[in-house]
Amino acid sequence: MWLSDTSVQRPVFAAVISLLLVILGLLALGRLPVREYPDVNPTVVSVDTSYRGASAEVVERQITQILEDQVAGIAGVQKLTSNSQDERSTITLEFELDRDPDGAANDVRERVSRAVSKLPTEADPPQITKQDTNMDSTMYVNVSSSSRSIMEITDFVRRYLEDKLSVVDGVAMVRMTGTRQYAMRIWLDREALAARRLTVQDVETALRNENVEIPSGRIESQQREFTLRTDTSLKTAADFASLVIGRSPDNRVVRLGEVAEVRLDAEDDRFVSRSDGVPGISLGIVPQSKANVLAVNQGVIDEVERLRSTLPDDIQIDVNVDFSIFIREQLKEVLETLAVALGMVLVVIFAFLGSLRATLIPAVTIPVAIIASFIVMAVMGYSVNTLTLLGTVLAIGLVVDDAIVVLENIVRRMELGQPPLLAAIDGSREIGFAVVATTAVLVAVFVPISFMPGNVGRLFTEFGITLAAAIAFSGLISLTLVPMMASKMFAAGIHRRRLADGIDRFFKQVSDRYRRALEPVVRRPWLAVAALGGTAVIGALLFMRLPSEYAPTEDRGMVIMMLRGPEGATPGYMDRQLRLVERTLAPYVESGIARRVVSRTGMWGSGGDVSSGFIYMPLNDWSKRSVSSPQIAQELRRKFERIPGVTVQVFLPPSLGVRGGGQPLQVVLGGTSYEELAQWRDKVMDRVRRENPRIVGLRSDFFEQKPKIRVEVDRERASDLGVSVTAVGRTLETMLGSRIVTTFVDRGEEYNVVLQARPEDRASPSDLGDIYARSAASGQLIPLASLVSLEETAGPRELKRFNRLRAITLIGGLAPGYSLGDALNYMDRIIAEELPPEARVDYDGESREFRTTGNAIYFTFLLALVICFLVLSAQFESFRHPLIIMLTVPMAIAGGLFGLWLTGSSINVYSQIGAVMLIGLAAKNGILIVEFANQLRDRGVEFTEAIISSAAIRLRPVVMTSLCTAFGALPLLLARGAGAEARQTLGAEVFFGVLVSVFLTLFLIPAVYALLARRTQSPEHIARQVEELKKTAGHTA
Repeated sequence: MWLSDTSVQRPVFAAVISLLLVILGLLALGRLPVREYPDVNPTVVSVDTSYRGASAEVVERQITQILEDQVAGIAGVQKLTSNSQDERSTITLEFELDRDPDGAANDVRERVSRAVSKLPTEADPPQITKQDTNMDSTMYVNVSSSSRSIMEITDFVRRYLEDKLSVVDGVAMVRMTGTRQYAMRIWLDREALAARRLTVQDVETALRNENVEIPSGRIESQQREFTLRTDTSLKTAADFASLVIGRSPDNRVVRLGEVAEVRLDAEDDRFVSRSDGVPGISLGIVPQSKANVLAVNQGVIDEVERLRSTLPDDIQIDVNVDFSIFIREQLKEVLETLAVALGMVLVVIFAFLGSLRATLIPAVTIPVAIIASFIVMAVMGYSVNTLTLLGTVLAIGLVVDDAIVVLENIVRRMELGQPPLLAAIDGSREIGFAVVATTAVLVAVFVPISFMPGNVGRLFTEFGITLAAAIAFSGLISLTLVPMMASKMFAAGIHRRRLADGIDRFFKQVSDRYRRALEPVVRRPWLAVAALGGTAVIGALLFMRLPSEYAPTEDRGMVIMMLRGPEGATPGYMDRQLRLVERTLAPYVESGIARRVVSRTGMWGSGGDVSSGFIYMPLNDWSKRSVSSPQIAQELRRKFERIPGVTVQVFLPPSLGVRGGGQPLQVVLGGTSYEELAQWRDKVMDRVRRENPRIVGLRSDFFEQKPKIRVEVDRERASDLGVSVTAVGRTLETMLGSRIVTTFVDRGEEYNVVLQARPEDRASPSDLGDIYARSAASGQLIPLASLVSLEETAGPRELKRFNRLRAITLIGGLAPGYSLGDALNYMDRIIAEELPPEARVDYDGESREFRTTGNAIYFTFLLALVICFLVLSAQFESFRHPLIIMLTVPMAIAGGLFGLWLTGSSINVYSQIGAVMLIGLAAKNGILIVEFANQLRDRGVEFTEAIISSAAIRLRPVVMTSLCTAFGALPLLLARGAGAEARQTLGAEVFFGVLVSVFLTLFLIPAVYALLARRTQSPEHIARQVEELKKTAGHTA
């Protein structure tokens, strides 16, 4: 080929090409961000609307449904969910991955504006915001004290720590949990107010009017100017207590302290946060969307260490939870695997070539090809992540293939007596077409991956393109650098060692035996075809027996627990239950299995709900414990079944960036009414609990038993008495809930002033009797008991919708050994048997990803087959030769499935991607044999002898390249530590698939070639006919 000829004749040219690739690749590597996975966060826009005083049912009917009808038709929306709570509606639109966030937000804003006129006039205008879907905390920092209260710790953190952590490079925000914020608490005495003929509105008005700071102009003299400021703001509890709020019936001044207890107290004390049972403040570190999580978390750790030396002796600060540990350890493990794979590949090459000089040539091409692939990664905007590094590990066994094939052919020609310079040129020419063909096929096989829908397509596009880039560069290097280095390094001949001579003798014996075994197979090709059919049947049986799931369950070094108490549970009740769970977990910390137990009541997105809790239990280093996180989770599920009064869900962090919660099983039931949905839910859950214990902790997200007191206002009577509904609502909100009415400043920080009735004045519905509102008409006090009626009810805490349907989601975990695919098939069958045809079924979270990608991967596999077939057809100028070559694919797939079965793995995203890879890997060996058989036939060798000789001569490079690929994947199969489960699955698929494929290919390809290719010709036969016609025409002329 021209390229290899030029490289041998101009060695500096060949060297410069590789040096440029290395320099540009290293520069590109320095610009690549580091992440756990590629950026697959979709565009998410939310619509939030407040409707004060409305129940969840009213909000769902009068706000949520109307807005959903307007925004549903926006282009690119792939999921539409909503949550209607008391006084609040939240609609979330998740767009396709490539949708522009600004354009999506503008479309939503325009559609919502059309619906505003249809909303209740009392509702606030909807707020449209673009959400960062990567707003989860990646680290939790705990601050505690041996002597200070939680209020004092909270104040200290706000003043001295929060801002310092917020300005760490890459930090988007700091979330605080377990806080007790200072506030001026004014506990109103309803009886004292009634005795003095005062109302809640009187107190609010006095606080707002009297607690002000007003600019009062300026005084100017001839020399100086003074600014006047009238400071009437209140600063201490005594200031507030002495505030005049009105006059009693006997015209006596009434001060706030007479009708209320005023003290500096916590604004909200319903939520707690603890670390190993010690109360404290938890600071959640949220990184910016494009930030390097490893760098951000390390920056926070460095800042914590710096702050620790400056803090008072009684303040302790520690990193409680660091989710980047798994990312860091996983990347470290993959890099170690990379080094081991490189070493094993070089050992295989040395064992076959028996020469250090010969081994050095492919040893140089490996890093050049891999470093050059960084150029493509930088141009495409990719990152260094787990998947691209996995692609690099597999690339080690692949990029060396072309170099081996070229080098082996050059060495073979030198052993036949050719001079090194001529052997480099002729050997490269002879094998050049096969190198181009194998490179094109391996690159083409990864193209369909980019067409896969959903997150999987985006995730593995970087994997596939990175691997394809490395293979493409390896093809270029094998035709430039390899022949040049061979011509120079072997100029004085090949220096062989005794080991190499022994290997040559052994391989010659193997080749002779292989040739003798091949002759009857070629003469009876139907035996090989029958073997192919048998292999396909075995593969089909293995496929049906293997479990299927979205991704293998990984030990990510973390166990997460979610607590759910009875509806209406108090903060004190949940605190006691949380401590009970903490005591159950304490032995894991004491034994060194877990680092600590971090707990809190309430959860993100739970609003004011205190009947829930959350626990993180980060585990110790993978090498320092003998049990995995799935084993611990299963053990905890059994223990928590014996804890009464609270439901504890145990789950593991999701893999592959799955959004929507940690539990793998999430089935959405959709219908027209929540009452009907609740009945359907009960039917399905009762049957699942009765007959399938492998679905663990099954629950729903619909809680209809939250105790409520429905307040009905007699609007006609209120109007007659001159009391507005707003005044009634405000009075009830302040007395029975709490209301922030103003602020005060203490040592430069601003705090809230909160009005609320004393706890003993809001303990039962009868307390309404001494709460009054003032009539706007007569000025008289009207008891609220005469205006409202109370009814105790139980209603839903929140109402959810999914893709415009009222919906209830069934959520559950899976017992070890029970796959997600089996669970979803079971749920589909139960739903079909138990529910009427009008019931709608959808999926969320990991279940949605599994269903979305399940069928797509088969289309991708078929597309890869077709593309490879067409690429080979174009190169071989034949449809029969590619068909012969592609018949090796079923064997490779069967081998890969056997590997999954042998190692106890499953069919998941990683194994499916491995199956797509096997298409190119299996075809590669067939190309070497078929292409050389065509060359021998062109030289006049008899048909049967050509195919037998081709297989025998190509036996060594075929085995060498296959063993390099297999041993390059072996470290993945033997992986341990963080993220090992995914690497093991991919390694098993490739390792066993390649080994089975190479063994069977060596017999199948010659047999099928003898059966189908007798009437075929090489790609150059038309060109030779043209040349002969030209010569004939020349002689005639």
